[in-house]
Amino acid sequence: MIKTQTVEGLEVHSCLPTKKTTRPPVLFIHGAFAGGWMWTETFMPFLAKAGYPCYALSLRGHGGSHGREHIDWHSVSDYVDDVKTVVDWLGQTPVLVGHSMGGFLAQKFLEHHETPGVALVCSVPPQGLIASQFHLMFQKPHLFSEINRIMEGDYTDTNTLREALFAGEVDEAMLTLWLTQMQAESHRALWDMSMFNLPNLHAMRRPPMLILGAEHDVLVPAFLVQTTAHTYGLPAHIFRDMGHAVTHEKEWPLVAATLRDWLNDIKP
Repeated sequence: MIKTQTVEGLEVHSCLPTKKTTRPPVLFIHGAFAGGWMWTETFMPFLAKAGYPCYALSLRGHGGSHGREHIDWHSVSDYVDDVKTVVDWLGQTPVLVGHSMGGFLAQKFLEHHETPGVALVCSVPPQGLIASQFHLMFQKPHLFSEINRIMEGDYTDTNTLREALFAGEVDEAMLTLWLTQMQAESHRALWDMSMFNLPNLHAMRRPPMLILGAEHDVLVPAFLVQTTAHTYGLPAHIFRDMGHAVTHEKEWPLVAATLRDWLNDIKP
């Protein structure tokens, strides 16, 4: 069962195991244009059933959190502060699971903080967004233009959303719902992820890490997920026939099960 509350102006969703557990909590960090809602229907109930207390925040300016009116002014550092706020509120350092921009924020969090583990899911690489932006611009210029429209707060359509996020069969009702929940993203944060505030690899703590990607991801292509894995000296798990939104692809339980199995080896 998903519960939602506000922590210092930040929306936090929670889904807890039915029995007492000694497993570490898991904090999910959403990607750009999204909110904590993206985790509530799939990964959170799945992992809570496996015994993990699950939490997902909506960063400032996203979902039901404060700051929507100043979305363009929010920086990567602001978002990392939001993660720290929820970590402090939990009272126990969680494993971080970040999707896309959320994975980038998890890497930035490690510059100054320790955590039992970090899972990067279709994450922006530590080298930033530039390579993925150019790849999209040359491979799918029409999609690149549509995503820029979303950045400005303009609505797109379900066909664009399907092409950007999914590779397999997609439930139309889910697509329509996602379209109503997607939102503008901070230009400042996107510039930070492009070149102005990249992770300091020398300062980062290096907990156990899991690096996951998708074969047909057009936003963070599989070769960039491999780049992230190479940077950290780890293997990458690339899921076949999936797109960027692995949390809602038809075969999402395969991704969640891989995450669960990795979590089972994490010591709190």
